[in-house]
Amino acid sequence: MTAEKIEKKPKLSREALRLRARSRNKKPKFVRAESWKYDRFSISWRRPRGLDNKIRRKIKGWPPGSSTGYKGPKIARGLHPSGYREVMVFNVEDLSKVDLNTQAARIAHTVGKRKRALIIAEAKKLNIKILNIKVSAVPEKKEGEEEAEGEETVQTEEEETDAAQEEATKGKKDAEVEETETKEPEEAEEKPKKEKKPRKSKSKKDTEETEEEGEEE
Repeated sequence: MTAEKIEKKPKLSREALRLRARSRNKKPKFVRAESWKYDRFSISWRRPRGLDNKIRRKIKGWPPGSSTGYKGPKIARGLHPSGYREVMVFNVEDLSKVDLNTQAARIAHTVGKRKRALIIAEAKKLNIKILNIKVSAVPEKKEGEEEAEGEETVQTEEEETDAAQEEATKGKKDAEVEETETKEPEEAEEKPKKEKKPRKSKSKKDTEETEEEGEEE
């Protein structure tokens, strides 16, 4: 197992970052005046300019306004969260200005791909940290491993085709089973039901006889 390189931040920057974090926790959230009252106002801070504005006048009971008293420690100003100070780099020659222990390079967005690649290569040689670069964690593969992977991919393609064929056959079998299941209840429904004999409608004579019997009673 190869031991991974642990980045050592300078002691001064570590202490400065702690102080900055502590002061940030104490700092209140500055809210725009009367943003809680009107929906059209955003919460983000706007400097109050009104003559009667309570936040500008620092009246008790109203939220605090931003002022220089809430600044962080002077040592930590301009520090990157990693603990280094940023130095803008436009070409390979600018890397000579970067201090390894306290500073880190940031490649300007106007630099092209070709020059950017040269700057990154030189920075790796000098062991300078670049802030705006994404390092890929995938290790480089050897030729033998690549060949083995090619064979595996061929096998997997064949397996995929076999699996597709099996799925197709399974689908056909399932469809046949479903058809048989649906046919059975349909056949059961088609069986002749017992025909109900139609009720004989009473003739006029029968109705007259029943009426006569009722009168005699």
